[in-house]
Amino acid sequence: MLTFPNAKINLGLNITEKRPDGYHNLETIFYPIPVEDALEINPLREGDGKYCLHQAGMEIAGEAENNLVVKAYKLLDGLFDLPPVDIHLFKHIPSGAGLGGGSADAAFMLKMLNEKFGLGLSTGTLEEYAARLGADCAFFIRNAPTYAEGIGNMFSPVFLSLKGYQLWLVKPDIFVSTRDAFSQIKPHRPERSLKDTVQLPVETWKEYMVNDFEESVFPLFPAIGAIKDEMYRQGAVYASMSGSGSSVYGLFAADAVLPDVDFGEKAFVYKGKLTV
Repeated sequence: MLTFPNAKINLGLNITEKRPDGYHNLETIFYPIPVEDALEINPLREGDGKYCLHQAGMEIAGEAENNLVVKAYKLLDGLFDLPPVDIHLFKHIPSGAGLGGGSADAAFMLKMLNEKFGLGLSTGTLEEYAARLGADCAFFIRNAPTYAEGIGNMFSPVFLSLKGYQLWLVKPDIFVSTRDAFSQIKPHRPERSLKDTVQLPVETWKEYMVNDFEESVFPLFPAIGAIKDEMYRQGAVYASMSGSGSSVYGLFAADAVLPDVDFGEKAFVYKGKLTV
């Protein structure tokens, strides 16, 4: 079986309060985009293990057992004693970019195992299992525009379509640590909830929709802020950093002509139309 886990962007991100457990509550909107990995599972014919992971494409740091697709398999294997599987993962979604690539891989793995082995798990149950793997993993089960709050794990639907808009996504060769992202954060509740802001015309989002992490990240990494500025210079209707970085995206009109801009030799660049 073969599937194509897709990335997401954050439309706005407000850090609303610090929790007693040290985490932060937030509000954001997860929106699926057509930047995809490829994930395939087959019966494992050789060896005496339960799984074998083959990785290609972009390099993934760490041991196989720490990969989220393996954790997804182990989760269901512990519940249903699954047959051994041969896992092939091709990475195209850049890591450390605020695009949820690893979470998407885990969620799509759960869905694929459910279908492959006829486990009969409902969407709600799959979401519960996905949430054990990461706060935003459950989003990728339904994979539709979603308002997220809490620590990014409490979901409600958002009726929004950006279909037809062009997406210009750039992930520079810069790593933003969680500590750096939170360094200048001052939790606050916005005057208008993102649920309301996102219903305004996209052309007005520039005035009302913000990503609070930009306040910390842009002074530390001016090159990331410069990408956002460049997108506006090129005519973006709306531009923002996604999540805690380091990727930046711009939304452009369907008939806009996106130029070739050099963001560095190792930068990841995607241009394409949104399909949702």
